[in-house]
Amino acid sequence: MIFNGTTYDLTGPEDAPTVVLIHGLGLTRAVWQWLLPDLSKFRVLTYDLIGHGQTAPPEGQPTLKDLADQLAHLLDHLEIDHAAIVGFSLGGMIARRFAQDHRDRTTALVILHSAYKRTEKQQAAILFRVTQAEEQGPEATVELALQRWYTEAAQASRPDLMDLTRQWILANQREVYVKLYRILAHGVDEIVAPTPPLTLPTLVLTGDEDHGNSPEMSIAIATEIPRARLVILKGLRHMALAEDPPAVNRPVVDFLTEVLR
Repeated sequence: MIFNGTTYDLTGPEDAPTVVLIHGLGLTRAVWQWLLPDLSKFRVLTYDLIGHGQTAPPEGQPTLKDLADQLAHLLDHLEIDHAAIVGFSLGGMIARRFAQDHRDRTTALVILHSAYKRTEKQQAAILFRVTQAEEQGPEATVELALQRWYTEAAQASRPDLMDLTRQWILANQREVYVKLYRILAHGVDEIVAPTPPLTLPTLVLTGDEDHGNSPEMSIAIATEIPRARLVILKGLRHMALAEDPPAVNRPVVDFLTEVLR
C-alpha cells in the first residue's frame, strides 16, 4: 500500500496494540522479516523510509525531523492514535525523535543498535564514509559495512545473508543514499538529552561487537530514560536481528508483551 509516496504494510489483528517497525539506513522494511512472525499478536506497521525501497525520494536535504514527520503523517492517514515504536540504527534515531515530538502518541520505545553522541574519532569515521558514498555511491561502503555488521562466522558461513544485505544496499541511488547518510551522521544532536526527558517504557539493545553503535552508546541512551531496560547481546554485531533472530526477538517480544497489555 502507498500513502503520499510512502510504501507500507499493515498486518495483524485490528483490535491489537499497534507496533511500528522502522528500518535502518540503506535497507527496507524487508529487514523485519525475521521479527514479524513473532509479532503476530500485534497490529504491526512496517514502511520504507523516504528514499528507500519503494518509497519516493526526498526533495532537497531531509532532516531527522522530516523522517519522524513521515511516520506521523502515515499514522494520521491510518487513523492510528498511538503506537509502540521499534527502531533499528537510523530507525532508532527516528523513533526517539518521534517520541520527543509526539509523547502522547508513543506508548513504548524499542531502540536497537542505535547511535548516541560520538567521539571525535567515531564522528570522523562516519563522515569519511559519507564522503565515500557521495563520491562513489553505496558500492564504496557496502563491503566494509558487511564486516562491521556481521560476525566473522556469519561472513564465512552465510553467503546468502551477505548477498541479501549487499543487494539491499546496492539498490540505493547514490544521491539519495548520501542525503540519508548525512542524517545518520549529524542527526544525533537532535535527540541527545531531550528536555524534558523521555519517561515512557523503553528497551535499548545492541551487540557487544557493534562498535559503531556500541554498548557504551546504548548505556548512555538508557541512562537518559528513567527505568529503561538495557540488553547487550554477546558475540553479535550490528545486524544481529538477521544473523541471530531469536537473540533479538526474545527480549523485544517479551518487552512489548509486558508493556502493551
